[in-house]
Amino acid sequence: MADSVKKWYVVRAIGGQENKVKSYIETEISRLGLSDYVDQVLVPTEKVIQIRNGKKVNKERIYFPGYIMVEANLSGEVPHVIKSVTGVIGFLGETKGGEPVPLRKSEINRMLGKVDELAVQNDNVAIPYVVGETVKVVDGPFNGFDGVIENVNEEKRKLEVMVKIFGRKTPLELSYMQVDKIS
Repeated sequence: MADSVKKWYVVRAIGGQENKVKSYIETEISRLGLSDYVDQVLVPTEKVIQIRNGKKVNKERIYFPGYIMVEANLSGEVPHVIKSVTGVIGFLGETKGGEPVPLRKSEINRMLGKVDELAVQNDNVAIPYVVGETVKVVDGPFNGFDGVIENVNEEKRKLEVMVKIFGRKTPLELSYMQVDKIS
């Protein structure tokens, strides 16, 4: 089996069940002995840092909800096996009764490049604060105080916040994780 015949296809799956459907596809392919035809099944995810109750929580978010990438040679029974898996809606781009459409090389490179890039830069949090915004301090000795952002230092990932303490404005240097937006 020549690898050059394998192409990337996009399989539409029920939203929120991508990882489950991925494992179903892998199980079904190996059960039927079709592993030579399918190289990899991929659910592109990105690492996101969320702040819950003042704590940093690392979470994986699916980059293309409802879609799974499959590198395969769709010959013989392979497309029917994949389509018959629980949770699979069908292939992306196929016309009724037609053949599934493979991704173009540029799309594959962009997608795989994005997945690699996201795996590397997992600690990048977008700067959610702007100068002049009012925030509440949620961590440290000034917990509970409200202040106004005077400066945002992206490199150090710090904010300079002016807080009124005993009627006097006092500058504090705080990390992004130590403050919360006031909505």
